[in-house]
Order: sequence, then C-alpha cells, then structure tokens
Amino acid sequence: MFDNLSDKISSIFSKLRNSGVLKEADVDTALREIRIALLEADVSLDVARKFIGEIREKAVGQEVIRSVSPAQMVIKIVNDHLVELLGTSSQHKNNAHKILLVGLQGAGKTTTAAKLANMCSKQNKKIVMASTDIYRPAAIEQLRVLTKKIENATFIEESEEMSCDEIVSVALSEYKTQNADMLIVDTAGRLHVDEMKMDEIRDIAKQLQPDEIFLVVDIMTGQDAINIAKKFSEALSLTGVILTRVDGDARGGVALSMKALTGCDIRYLCVGETINDLEEFDANRIASRMLGMGDIVALVEKAQQNFSQEEAMETARKMQEGNITLDDYAKQMEKMSNFGGLSGLLKMLPNSKQLEEAVKTQGMSDKTIAHNIAIIRSMTKKERKNYKIINGHRRKRIAEGSGTTIQDVNKLLKQFEGTVTIMKKLKNFRGLKNLFGAMK
Repeated sequence: MFDNLSDKISSIFSKLRNSGVLKEADVDTALREIRIALLEADVSLDVARKFIGEIREKAVGQEVIRSVSPAQMVIKIVNDHLVELLGTSSQHKNNAHKILLVGLQGAGKTTTAAKLANMCSKQNKKIVMASTDIYRPAAIEQLRVLTKKIENATFIEESEEMSCDEIVSVALSEYKTQNADMLIVDTAGRLHVDEMKMDEIRDIAKQLQPDEIFLVVDIMTGQDAINIAKKFSEALSLTGVILTRVDGDARGGVALSMKALTGCDIRYLCVGETINDLEEFDANRIASRMLGMGDIVALVEKAQQNFSQEEAMETARKMQEGNITLDDYAKQMEKMSNFGGLSGLLKMLPNSKQLEEAVKTQGMSDKTIAHNIAIIRSMTKKERKNYKIINGHRRKRIAEGSGTTIQDVNKLLKQFEGTVTIMKKLKNFRGLKNLFGAMK
C-alpha cells in the first residue's frame, strides 16, 4: 500500500533538498505535484484539496530551524497532516468481548475473522468463533477449518440449516459456557442497497449486542469503498474499519479518505493471505512509511513474532564464533519470508527505495532467495555442515536437484563464504564483543 504515492512524494522532496530557504514558488510547485500524486493514489478530490491547502498555509514562510533543511521542515509538516488525516493512532485498547464483522461479499470477512482470532490467541485469550453466513456455499465450513489452526479458539456447533438468530443464540450460550474472553461472529456479505439483508444484519447486531462492529473493506474497491462505509455506518453503529488486500494495492488513497469522509477509524490492516498477516493500524507509522522513513516499530514486532530469544542468542553465538552453517543461512532466509520477503523487510527501513536499488544491483531478490533455499535443501547434511567438501560433481547434483544452474550454486557458496569470512574478522573487534556481551 502507498508504494506509488511514497515514490512520488520522495521524488518531490528530493527536489527541495537543495533549497536554502522555503520560497513560495518552490512550495507551490511541490504541493501541486503532491496534489496530483494524491489524486492518482485514489484520494478523494475534497480531501486532497483540503490537505494541500492546510499544508501550504503552514509551509510558506516557515522559519527553518538551525541545522534542519527546508525539505525536512516540509516533510515534518506533511507528516503531521498525514497523521491527522489518517486518524487515531493505535490508541484503541482491544478490550472488546464481542465482535461483529460486516461488509460486502468477497471483502475477506471470513479470513479476517480468523486473523483477528489468531492475534487475540497470541495474547492468551480464549475465543469462540461463529458464522452467520448461511448463504455462501461452504462459508461456515471455511471458518471452521481456519479456526482449527488457531490455539485457544473453538468453533460452535452449527449448520447451514440453522437460521441466523439460532446461530447467534448458540454462539452466546457457548461464549458464556466456556467463560471465553472473546466471541467473534462472521456474517454473510451483503450489498448496502439490499434493504432485506441490511435489516438482517441489524437484527443480528441487536441480538448479539457487540462491543465492536468492524466494517471489512477491500481496499481494491477504490473510491466506492467510501460510499460503502457511509451506507453501513448509517445502518449500524460501526466502531472501526478493517482494510483487506492492502498488500495488493499500491495506491492506498482509500485509507487517506476513509477517516475524513466517514468518521470511522481504520483499526486493522490485512497485509497478506495467512492468518498471521494482520497489523494494528497506526497513523504515525503509516505516515512514516508513506514518506519513505520506514517503520522500525513494525520491524521489531515482526522480529519478536518470528524469532525466539533462544534462537537469537544461538545465532549470535555462532556469528561471534564464525561457526554458522548453510543450515543457519537457510533458516535466516526462510525467516525473512515472514517479513513479507526481502522487499517487505526493506520497506520497513528508512530510505527503503535507495536500499532496494542497492540490493537490485547486487542481483538479490525474493526469487533469488527462494532459489538459494532450494539449493541448500538439495544438499546432504554433511554438505550443509561443511560447504568446503562441495566439489564439481556435487555442485552438478545439487543444481539438478534444486532446478537451478551450477552458476547459481557457485554464486550462493561464494556469498556464504564471504559472510563467514566477515564474521570471523568481526569476532575479534571489541565493539562486536561488547554487543554480544550486552545481548547476553
């Protein structure tokens, strides 16, 4: 999300960096380009116009703080307004006990229900799951299967022959019987112009009395998502919005327009297809990503999810001793995939665009990493433990087994050998020793 907008804004700011003072003409030119970038990113015209007007008012004639460049001052002003436009920044406490998910068909409500349950399960909460989607074939079975993948979550005994009010009644009973922390109820997709279906969702909400009603919106819907949110907010007391398929849309204008035009806070972002791919929405962090300043907090959170302290300490010890093996190398590359691949990892770092370009010049990509993992997995245990025994005959066998070429195998081994050499050189540096000492 926001890839196109982030690229264009970064390019605009780079033009300002050579300015000694903030001239009105320079600011006007930059803001005109930002306005065009916002509109191309699918931001509402009214929102874009107001956004640019407020920024211009603050940017023109702004005194530049000593040691801070004019471009940095403009970035600060734009960042502050982006945060304000995006809305509340992760200040909601997830103390909800009963959650109802609503939205159009195909928006991703069922998988979102599983993602929410999975997130809450990691907080040691006990969850009861239910689906009132009695219309879509196998919708109930889909949520039942997904629930089995989640610890501390149970799916109620229900069938497609039951009515919605019967399902809600069973769900409430099970929720109380199990003394669960949360009840998450999925609903059938419905058009906001279908009054019969909207009456049904009102009845479900009245019976359930949820603490949270989340509207699940596919960000690929574009500007129509705003109209959908408005109609659902008129029918129900929405408490927030969850945007899905965020990883598949490079524009992201819906997120910028949602809060301003509907008054609904964006609460979560679905950033992938697995049940782990759910992030709490934070305006400050999203604004930082948009302006190319990275998101170190998200990077740390993902690291905590994917690396245990024991694993980190063991890896650190091997690095310090220069004893890492090809198995260790493959494990680190596999872990990287949980960050959204190499591109996903780089996007969380400041100056990500420059980093991506630098990585490309080295011939590295997610595809290369996948090939490298396949190459290592085609080796024997002895070869993975001691790469020096891999001769020409072995390289040919490994290449054939991994579906790659001998040149690919040679390149991987050269990269790995370079990594081992660097680790052995660094282990004698006092700074590195102090670092590992602090980690211990």
